[in-house]
Parts: sequence; structure tokens; C-alpha cells
Amino acid sequence: MSVLRMCDLGHVSRAGLYRYDPEAETPGDDLDLRDEIQKIALEFPCYGRPRITAELKRRGWEVNHKRVGRIMREDNLLCLRRRKFVVTTDSNHNFRIYPNLASEMELTGIDQLWRADITYIRLETEFVYLAVIGWALDRNLEDDLAIAALEMALKRRNLSEGLTHHSDRGVQYASNDYTGLLKDNGIRISMSRSGNPYDNAACESFMKTLKYEEVYRQEYRDLAEARSSIEQFIEKIYNGRRLHSALGYRPPVEFERSLLIPPPSTDPPQVTA
Repeated sequence: MSVLRMCDLGHVSRAGLYRYDPEAETPGDDLDLRDEIQKIALEFPCYGRPRITAELKRRGWEVNHKRVGRIMREDNLLCLRRRKFVVTTDSNHNFRIYPNLASEMELTGIDQLWRADITYIRLETEFVYLAVIGWALDRNLEDDLAIAALEMALKRRNLSEGLTHHSDRGVQYASNDYTGLLKDNGIRISMSRSGNPYDNAACESFMKTLKYEEVYRQEYRDLAEARSSIEQFIEKIYNGRRLHSALGYRPPVEFERSLLIPPPSTDPPQVTA
């Protein structure tokens, strides 16, 4: 039977017959993958296509980003960004302003540069404020809040030689109590340049992630509930499980652990008699 006759009987075009690939994906092939993508999306609601793809590969799937993107688009799982942020920085003060040292640093390890920032969190009936470096959440926007976050970092982290603390020029970070605590611990002080929002972009990026992936998806009734939920997100999800593109799609805890493992020895094995 000729090719033309088979196409006529099968109601397909000749070009369609030649394009047919019997090993191509069928809708049924996507069922297990689609299920896994939906599980990841439920666990990490703001993951986009790159992080979903990276997480699938960590779970043993051999899949490319185009296929993942198609399924996410079909299932309406693509993330939408929204909202802008309220400025919490008050640089109108008489405290000393320090130069930007962070812009000149080439980071080669952990605890060389600490970044700090403050944002607001909306509750049912009030606003509260979150300071990070460590982290602290409270109703006031005074330097006590920033100091509490710094004290957490001082307790948990290692103070390496040359450690630099970078922040904006806000009064909380320029106050004598705050800068005095930094100096007492031998930490260099660095501040963003005036009117340059990109100098502390890494910390602001964390704040955006926190807002999109945690705060905007909750309705905190009070300060205690907000503190408990945000602690869970920062300590368990963001640091322990969330994949970060800047870290090769690994969680911070895993990435830091990899830096602490000594490289394998290149010395030849010792031969004993």
C-alpha cells in the first residue's frame, strides 16, 4: 500500500506522518511529573520554573526546563509578582555615616560580610517591624530592634577577622549604641551610598522573598503568631530547604556545609611495608 493511500485512510497529512515520533511524550507521560510538580508548588508556592526544575533534578527526575514550564503554564502554577514596599529608612540624623566597604570586597568564604535591613509586616490591626542579620520582630522601629537582630547573629555566627557589617544609613544602624556594639566586637562598618538602592540589594532581595513566599500568604492575627510563622519560614524553609539560584540551587545550610568540608587530599597514598 502506498504512503498516500495510508495517509488517506488514516485521515492524516503526509507531512504529519513523517513528523510522527513513536517515542515522543504522550499526555500520560506527564501524569507522574505533573503530580510531582504540584507537590513542589504546594510546598514552595513562589518557586518559578528554574527552581522547580532544579528541585525535580534533586529528586531524581531527568527533565528540562521547557517541559516543566509548559506543565506549570497549563496548571496555572507560574508565579505573579506584586506590591511595592514601604520605606523604613530614616537617614535624617546627625550620627556618623560610614563609607561603603562592601562594594570593594571579594567574598571567598562565610562570615566575611553581614548585611542588615528592616521591613514592615502587616498584622490584622497594626504594623510591626522585622530587622534581619540575625532577626528580630517587634512593634517599635528604634535601634533596640536592630540591636536584637545583631545580638542574635553575634551568638550564632563566627566572628572572622575582617568581618564587615553593611546596612543602609538609617538611624537604627548609625546610632551610637549600634555602631558601638559592632566596634566592641571588632566588626568593620559599611553603609550604602546616599540615594543608591542597589548597594544593599542582596538583603533587600531576601526581604522580597520573605514577603512573597511567607508574609503575603498569611493573615497574622497578632505579633506572637507572626513571630512563630516567620521563624518557621526563616529557620526551616529559607535556610534549610529553599533552593537559591545564587548558591547553585542549593539551600544555604547545605551550601555552607559544603564550604566547611575539606577538599579531598591530592597527596599520593602512603605505602607501608
